[in-house]
Amino acid sequence: MNKSNRIALIGDYSAQVRAHVAIPKALELAAATVGYEVLPVWVQTASLKNRIEQQLSTFDGLWCVPASPYANTEGVLRAIRFARESKKPFLGTCGGFQHAVIEYARNVLGLAEADHAESNPNSAMPLIAPLSCSLVGVSGKIRLKQGSLAAGIYIREQTEEKYHCNFGVNPRFQSLLEQGGLRISGWDENGEARILELEGHPFFMGTLFQPELSAFNGAAHPLITGFVRLITAD
Repeated sequence: MNKSNRIALIGDYSAQVRAHVAIPKALELAAATVGYEVLPVWVQTASLKNRIEQQLSTFDGLWCVPASPYANTEGVLRAIRFARESKKPFLGTCGGFQHAVIEYARNVLGLAEADHAESNPNSAMPLIAPLSCSLVGVSGKIRLKQGSLAAGIYIREQTEEKYHCNFGVNPRFQSLLEQGGLRISGWDENGEARILELEGHPFFMGTLFQPELSAFNGAAHPLITGFVRLITAD
């Protein structure tokens, strides 16, 4: 197994979480598509202490997985920051998407009070808030931004994806994301953020939906394949 193909799965593994079961399978399918092997390694959030750089620098990609609240939210945010600042390939799905937004808001936009309403319902700035309608077990159409990395990977202007979440970017604060480099590149039919990507980064993408669920149908998902292709390119 080539050392350069190791991917850290940031999250608190549970066999009861469908996404956690799906992710290794999704990576295997994507790796087969590009003709390389990858080794996913679970990194429990409780283990994310102060030496984040030393702990994660040996990995060639980071995937922040679903099923938050995490046991160690601050550790997760530090891991995301490390991926962003070091230009380490990063994918965040569902909870990973939500926490990538919070990390960026706090550390780039200077919005120290930005928080997640699930873990902090009394937050003065609930940047991640309950969705107007639950998306647990729901599929929906997503419009892709022309010229974005996501659109280039899908090679089309629209896609349909599966969700399993109750929280997303609070529409009250969505415009704040356009003040920096973390841009919305996919919207649902109501114009709410569903894909985010960071300008100037080789691959830093968050999706509110769960592309890994395609593994249960034996299909390699385009975004996961794009993530793996970049990691194995060297």
